[in-house]
Formats: sequence, structure tokens, C-alpha cells
Amino acid sequence: MASAWMLVATFLFALMGACVKVASLHWSTAEIVMYRGLIGTVMLFFTVRLRGGSFRTLLIKDHLWRGFVGVVSLWLWFVAIARLPLATAVTLNYMSPIWIAVYLFCAGWWQARKHVEWPLVTAIVASFVGVTLVLRPAFEAQQWAGALMGLSSGMLSALAYLQVRKLGLMGEPEYRVVFYFSISNFVAGLAGVLLESAGSPAPAFHAFDVKGAALILVLGVSATLAQMAMTRAYRVGKTLVVANLQYSGIIFSSVLGAVFWGDLFDWHVWLGMGIILCSGIAATFYNTRTTARGKAIADTDPIASET
Repeated sequence: MASAWMLVATFLFALMGACVKVASLHWSTAEIVMYRGLIGTVMLFFTVRLRGGSFRTLLIKDHLWRGFVGVVSLWLWFVAIARLPLATAVTLNYMSPIWIAVYLFCAGWWQARKHVEWPLVTAIVASFVGVTLVLRPAFEAQQWAGALMGLSSGMLSALAYLQVRKLGLMGEPEYRVVFYFSISNFVAGLAGVLLESAGSPAPAFHAFDVKGAALILVLGVSATLAQMAMTRAYRVGKTLVVANLQYSGIIFSSVLGAVFWGDLFDWHVWLGMGIILCSGIAATFYNTRTTARGKAIADTDPIASET
């Protein structure tokens, strides 16, 4: 089943999240972002070269905007992963379809459309009910900063998806989008490391041992392979099936969190995750249903159908 590539992608993203959580005990977020970008850049460079692809682009400004929004989203998500249970951070990041629905609704309202898309409104309201349930333990544990960063990550991730779709509509191949995003991660992470170390007697980069190097390598490789698998899933699978299979990442991260960190949730959190999952699926279905807009999305966007 071609759509099963999304299951591979979500498992690898969950694995990346677990690696980030462990790595955050030894390295700063800036270092993690930098190494993730470096490994992705190297992998994609040689892969594209072997396949005869080109990195030349005329859409520099669009790549810069995608890189900026994507890096900030990724940075906030990594901080949220370090501060929150893994499944909670992943769930908040996977709210991007809901935020896209919010953007679509606000755009329609701004353009003074008389038609209110009530399915989207219902999905949006339900999802935020789910958020209050998911974040209840986080606020009780004074983890509100991590919770807000997770929410902001999902919001910015939606903007990044919209920009990815725009690049796709302008004819930019997905490998080039991912490649320049990896470069953006590396440059932003390196700049962050240098700024953090400015005026400090401590070394800018933390030392590596064999285990640390292996951890960072798994983190970077899993993230890059996950993006490749996700891209392939949207290219060869059924759009609606693939878009909904992405929510299996919540299950994978819940299992990893329980096994490695003993993350156990009460019924409020599980109910909230279920509501967010169902709301996201409903919003995705609404945006990819058999309409002129849904058909255009399915035909032109191999990466983020929910946009």
C-alpha cells in the first residue's frame, strides 16, 4: 500500500522527537537544530547529485520565507519536546491542519464572504477543547511555557505548509524545498550557537562522545528520511488517506514516551488527544473533499494536502 509510506514517516518523526528529548539534556536547542540541518543538507546534497538533480532556483525569497517560518517552528517544537511529555509536544505540533483551517476561515471573513464554512468552524472549536484537556497536566505542573511553545510551533508549521504548497504550485521540486530548509536549519542553528556563546568563557560547542555522536546521527538521519518518506507518500499514495495517516505519529510518540520516560496520562489527556485527532481528520477531509479546491490540492501538492 503506497500510503503506508506515511506510517514510515510518522514513526521516523517520532523517533527524531525521542532523540531530541535525549539530546536536549546534553546540547542546546541551537546545536540540535544546527546538527539536524547539517546532516540533512549533506544527505540531500549527495542524493540529489547522484540522481542528476539541480539546486538552482529563481525563488530565493520564497525559500527564505519558508526557511524562516520553518526554522522558528522547528526551534519552538524542539524546546517543547524538551519540556513536555513527548506525545503532548507531538500532538500540539500536529495541530497544523487546524491552524490552516483557522487561516482559511479568517481569509474568508476578511474577504467578506457571506458563506460560513461551519464544518471548519466546528473542527476548530472542537480542537481547542481538546487542547485544554491535553494541556491540563502541563499547566498544573507549571509547564505553561513549553505548552505555549508547542502551540506556537503548530501554528507556524501551518504557515510553513502553506509556503511549501506555494512553492510546489510555482513548479519547485520538493527535494529542493527540503534541501534549502535543511540549509536554513544549519545556518540558523550555527548563528544561535555563536550568539549564545558570545562573551562566555565556555566553549561554543559541547563535546561529543561515541554515544552522543550516534544519537545526533540518528536524529538527523531519521528526520531527513522522514521527510523523504512523507514526500513519497503524498506522491504515490491517496491524498486523503496519507494526510490522515500522519496522526499515527501521536500513537508512536505515546508508545515511545511510555517506554522510555514512563509518560502515563489520565483520561483527560487521552480524550483531548482523541478530539484533536478527530478534528484534524475532519478539517483535512473538508479541505481535500471532491470539490474544485480539493481536487486542485490533491493534484498539485505532494507534501501537505491539508493546505
